[in-house]
Parts: sequence; structure tokens; C-alpha cells
Amino acid sequence: MYLEDFKPGDELASPGATITEAQIIDFALTFDPQPFHVDVTAAAAGPFGGLIASGFHTLALSFRLFWQTGALNEGSIGSPGIDEVRWLRPVRPGDTLRVVVKVLETRPSRSKPDRGVVKVQYTTSNQHGETVLTVIGNQLVRTRPGSSVLT
Repeated sequence: MYLEDFKPGDELASPGATITEAQIIDFALTFDPQPFHVDVTAAAAGPFGGLIASGFHTLALSFRLFWQTGALNEGSIGSPGIDEVRWLRPVRPGDTLRVVVKVLETRPSRSKPDRGVVKVQYTTSNQHGETVLTVIGNQLVRTRPGSSVLT
């Protein structure tokens, strides 16, 4: 999709991905080695009553799931940042996550007519329909090749 294809209110739903204990530990050992992310025994006695995924892992997986919708395959040129990250529920081994991304607004660039920003809200849910993460993303997206006017 290109900038012109994104319309406020549009929603894109991802496929699901099941997160494993090994994935949780592997990610956390590299990026977020808190005991409730890397040590099954310590996690069982910890504040969450068991192993949970790092919020950063959940965030990264949410982006991957959005990517898998195909919406960004042609037009994406990165992101200037994200806002309002909220981790609402722990993600546990065996959870299957899905993301729905809702287009909030689109803005053509004033200085670079070949691109713009698509502001989206991610809502990531588990297999029980419980929201585990929300975040606002700002995605740089190309305009359609040969396009000169945005509406």
C-alpha cells in the first residue's frame, strides 16, 4: 500500500503467532534479562506467577504481525517513532497474539512530496480476546509512483 491507500478508520488484521517459552527466554536474555523473563523457577515465585514475555518482545512481535498483513511491503520507508506504548496484560508461553491496526490519520510530507506519515493504533490481543498491548505508530510511507497530488 502507498500513502494514498490508507484511509482514516481503515483496519488491518494480522494472522496469529504463538509465542513459545524458548522465544521468550531467548529474546529476554539478549534484551531484557529480568528474572520473570528468563528464569522459570524465579518467575513462578515472582509477581506474575510465571514466565512472561518482555513488553519489548510483545511490541516487536506486534510490528512483525502488522508487517505480515502486507500493508507496508511496497511503501514503507521506516518510522520516525512510536507513542503511547501500553502493556496491559502479561504475555505467557503458548499465547497466540494477533494485532489489529487502525489508521488514525495520514499526512503528506510538506518537504518531501514522495512520502507522508500514516498514524496508526495497534491493538494486540491474545487468544482469549484480551488486549495485551496498545501503541500509536507513525509510519513513513511512499506515495504511489508517479503521483503528484494527494487528496
